[in-house]
Amino acid sequence: MPEVTITIGGRQFDVACQAGEEHYLHTAAKMLDDEAQVLADQAGRMPEARMLLMAGLMLADKTASVEDRVAEVQAKLTACEAELATLRDSKAEPERIEVPVVPQAVSDTLAELAARAEALAASVEEKAAS
Repeated sequence: MPEVTITIGGRQFDVACQAGEEHYLHTAAKMLDDEAQVLADQAGRMPEARMLLMAGLMLADKTASVEDRVAEVQAKLTACEAELATLRDSKAEPERIEVPVVPQAVSDTLAELAARAEALAASVEEKAAS
């Protein structure tokens, strides 16, 4: 079992861990040391047990906040998954939109009427100009 020396709050500790877990231990120790440093900056030097207790409590508070946030996100995700499942399971027909088709004969007649109207307008303008 490897033994690792970690530093927390300016103090060194020898800690044993499982083989291959040294990196995780160093990461956890760094987190605890960061909290201990905040305490040292605010309150100065304090007994080792108190420093470790306070730093641990600060980390626990942060962890609890993160766990609460994760629970909120998971609840929202569950609600979204349920809504998605409902939408997938629904057999509702898509909305049908009908577009009327104008027969070609009507289009031709309207085009002919428009041409006649334009010809009449041109004729009226021509007579008005003379």
